[in-house]
Amino acid sequence: MRRVQRRPVALTIAGSDSGGGAGIQADLKVFSALGVHGTTAITCLTAQNPKGVLGIQAATPKMVRLQMEAVFAGLPPKAVKTGMLFSTAIIREVVRMFSGKGMPPLVVDPVMVATSGARLLKPSAVRALLDELLPLAAIVTPNLDEAEILVSHPVRTIEALRAAAREIHGRFGCAALVKGGHLSEGRDAVDFFYDGRTELMLSAPFVRGVSTHGTGCTYSAAIAAHMALGSRLGEAVALAKETITGSIAGSVKVGDHWALSPPALEGPVRKR
Repeated sequence: MRRVQRRPVALTIAGSDSGGGAGIQADLKVFSALGVHGTTAITCLTAQNPKGVLGIQAATPKMVRLQMEAVFAGLPPKAVKTGMLFSTAIIREVVRMFSGKGMPPLVVDPVMVATSGARLLKPSAVRALLDELLPLAAIVTPNLDEAEILVSHPVRTIEALRAAAREIHGRFGCAALVKGGHLSEGRDAVDFFYDGRTELMLSAPFVRGVSTHGTGCTYSAAIAAHMALGSRLGEAVALAKETITGSIAGSVKVGDHWALSPPALEGPVRKR
């Protein structure tokens, strides 16, 4: 008799990237590579490639809600991540969904601006993200620019990364992973994790000569995948750092652009 394998389910609530490098497409690649069944609630269609975003068409808030309800009814996820949410109305549908009891851990990637500079979150929606969604999250994963919006002051040094992670936790009550990949100082890409009890400094050597997009999506999706597989939050973050480091190091050329490699190709990570 054949043994039936069971896979845990993870849900991504995010936008579609027609170029395949970020958003829903990146998340599903990560989930599959790490052995998790990926489900989706698509918030927006985007017409984009690595050079830029040509257009955005948001789903109706009702349709976002129905997608989430369909997944929870038939394929209950063990972990959930959000990416591009775009509008206050969509954020509030996610908030309503996760205000109930017994919900799985929520990883919030506070997507605001694309690598190309296009706005992926309306300015009017930032307050709803901060005040309504983050208090429901298990963790938020801002890059430098996003962290500066969350703490309302510059974050430009390694020590400032550490302080920002603590400040975000204090302000919003969720754990924080503040990513320093865009810092100019040092030889390593340094990130700080803080959940009120545990602090982790995660570092890995910079990969020079490679320019990709979708790293934030890949990182946050890997955290959600590892949590769906049973890892606790701190462990999931450390494993996700390995995943994103290996994916960047193994980047390949697709057309004239760099693309992240499958995230199963993991690289070294140092925890201090």
